[in-house]
Amino acid sequence: MREIFTALPWWVKWVAVPVIALVVFGGLIASVVGFVIGLLFKVLVFVALVGGLIYVVRKFTSSSSSRSDW
Repeated sequence: MREIFTALPWWVKWVAVPVIALVVFGGLIASVVGFVIGLLFKVLVFVALVGGLIYVVRKFTSSSSSRSDW
């Protein structure tokens, strides 16, 4: 395999082969990248919602405990 590639011009190795790979596997690559980005977005939304919930719960529990001290 290495002998075949060494006989080819540089533009075939560095331009044509990657373009063919993108055409053949482009849909698969796009699906994987889309899935990973969607998963990261969902994780960030989950973290933001849990952080907001913790903030609200601490805010209300601290304000209710300060009222009961009076």
